[in-house]
Amino acid sequence: MTTTTTQLGPRTGGLTPSSPVLTLTAALLGFALITLDASVVNVALPSIGTALGGGMSGLQWVVDAYTLSFAALMLSTGAFADRVGASRAYAIGIAVFTLASAACGLAPDLPTLIGARVLQGVAAAVVLPASLSLVRQAYAEPVRRARAVATWAAGGSVAVALGPVAGGALTTVWDWRGIFFINLPLGAVALVLLVRAPRSERRRAPLDLPGQLTAVVALTAVTFAVIEGGVTGMVALLVAVVAGAAFVRIELRQAHPVVPLGLFRSRAVSVAVAAGAACSVSFYGVVFLFSLFFQQVQGRSALYAGLMFLPMTGVIPVTNIVAGRLSARYGAKLPMLAGQVLAAVGALVLLYVDASTPPLLVGVLLVPLALGCALTVPPLTAVMMDAVPAERAGLAAGVLNAARQVSGGLGIAVFGALVSDGFTAGLRESLGTGAALFAVTALLSFRLSGRPANSA
Repeated sequence: MTTTTTQLGPRTGGLTPSSPVLTLTAALLGFALITLDASVVNVALPSIGTALGGGMSGLQWVVDAYTLSFAALMLSTGAFADRVGASRAYAIGIAVFTLASAACGLAPDLPTLIGARVLQGVAAAVVLPASLSLVRQAYAEPVRRARAVATWAAGGSVAVALGPVAGGALTTVWDWRGIFFINLPLGAVALVLLVRAPRSERRRAPLDLPGQLTAVVALTAVTFAVIEGGVTGMVALLVAVVAGAAFVRIELRQAHPVVPLGLFRSRAVSVAVAAGAACSVSFYGVVFLFSLFFQQVQGRSALYAGLMFLPMTGVIPVTNIVAGRLSARYGAKLPMLAGQVLAAVGALVLLYVDASTPPLLVGVLLVPLALGCALTVPPLTAVMMDAVPAERAGLAAGVLNAARQVSGGLGIAVFGALVSDGFTAGLRESLGTGAALFAVTALLSFRLSGRPANSA
């Protein structure tokens, strides 16, 4: 996923011709690491719960602490990378991420683990735009740069596919702490490779700190309200409303807002964000719930649960490529509609799953939802990019991907709350909610232009 398109010129100095490959390898490794940590933890949740306690709400926070800090700060970290230089930002991000991973692995209790996960998310938000900027500066020639960016993006897709399996294998063979300790040697390798990368220029870039702060408060508060509920949840919801109102007021007055609200005057932008949010709510929510389902309801091991996700996640990279080609030939509207309809059908099919359903069949039934989301995301990204001026493409990409990450975190919060009073009933309510969201966004997508990207 491309979240920022910071323009940086290459400064190769006296580096050898192989340095672009090393830079790409370093950037890809970092991107794969932070993507992996968004999904690898799900399969380990039952083991974490057994070791540290905390109940359903605690397990939700283990996931959402990372997702929300990652998503919320992604709005500003592209500008931060510009201000300090992409190579410096990347080094800082990887170093902090590696140290935070060690803290996660050593956590003696759940609050410590959640705090370390927040720090991981903050670091990941710095790594993502900096890693893409490194790739862009390493390849000055447009064709080679495009191939390098595609390779970088593929690294994230592979990490998504391997996340549940890696989490299950490490948890079963080693311990749940292994899913965090494995980041230490990989982070060290990324830093060593970065030594050969050219140093990046610093560029003046405005930071909207008040907007960023109120966004973090609002998103954290609304997630707390959903997960915790009760009187404290109501107080958190009030805080979220106040912070949200302050955020809107600040953004309307800022010369360089972190989220330009004027973007949403475009129907295409609004539909793209809504469709992306629906995909994230359902996809991440379903992975969270079925990680628990396979282990806590059906009594399977973490490794077995991870393998059951492999058909679902394995189809994503190939389907992303197919979706891009369909968009180029037929326009974005057709694959977007087909993807959302398929995802809705996939959610409805899963309504028939219960404790007696064979796990292998459940694994197969998860595939249509993933196929639908994978078919939807590339064309909705193209819709978003086509709807904004070229000079705002990076900002728009950041807004889209931040919205998707936030929606994924909220999906886990909502779905987790629904199953807390009864897993089977809550699972069906969650799936019904996902199908309804896809139905709404499909209707909105139907009103978009159906012209191919290469048409006049």
